[in-house]
Amino acid sequence: MKKLSARRRHPLAAVVVLLLALAATGGLYAAFAPADTAQADQTAQSLAIEEGKKLYTVGCASCHGTDGEGTTDGPSLVGVGSAAVDFQVGTGRMPAQQPGAQVPKKKNIYTQAEIDQLAAYVASLGAGPITPTEQQYSPTGADVAKGGELFRTNCAQCHNFTGKGGALTNGKYAPTLEGVSAKHLYEAMQTGPQNMPSFPDGVMPEQEKRDIIAYVETMNDPKVASSPGGITLGGLGPVSEGLFAWVAGLGALIAAAVWVAAHTAKAKKS
Repeated sequence: MKKLSARRRHPLAAVVVLLLALAATGGLYAAFAPADTAQADQTAQSLAIEEGKKLYTVGCASCHGTDGEGTTDGPSLVGVGSAAVDFQVGTGRMPAQQPGAQVPKKKNIYTQAEIDQLAAYVASLGAGPITPTEQQYSPTGADVAKGGELFRTNCAQCHNFTGKGGALTNGKYAPTLEGVSAKHLYEAMQTGPQNMPSFPDGVMPEQEKRDIIAYVETMNDPKVASSPGGITLGGLGPVSEGLFAWVAGLGALIAAAVWVAAHTAKAKKS
């Protein structure tokens, strides 16, 4: 006991006790702080899902079923993911005014916070594409020329060479891409809304989607979109548009020549 008392009275005893206390505090923080953060995130997500279910019941359940299982008026939403909800609701296509071959874009009636809650609820029904972050869809630093090649290969058949849109079969159409945000362009490629095929990352990597977005935004730039050749024909280019004008003009001249020849005095006598 005398030996232990002597150690307690050692000049460095207080320093040792302080270091042990700091170590114990750090250990307790490391053990419990991450759990608190994770629990807070889980609680926030649960609240978002709960609020999203209320919005879903009012605005979506009549067509998609009470649990998103789908009905004769609307497809199942199980597994479509939060990205599809963010695109469809964010562009005003959903809730749809009426069923039809193509659901048009219209004014959005939900706030972004409500869209996030709806997306959280639908995402809870089954795993699917997740709403992208700004870093994923930002065209900053993307390759516009590469995006043009990808667009002409994968998109121009329906959306036209300059994204002006075009008609499809049975009353369907590919909408214009003018004014569509980078986020919604990315989500459309990710989820394949309505008649459009989807391009998941396994088919089209994230970088290629960003290249296409950069190309579309470049084509929508007023400085680039203006046509130096006059009235556009869907952006086919000055050579093809000039050829069309030349053929039409030549046909008009031939028609005029035939009409004049048919109305000469000699032609009338014969």
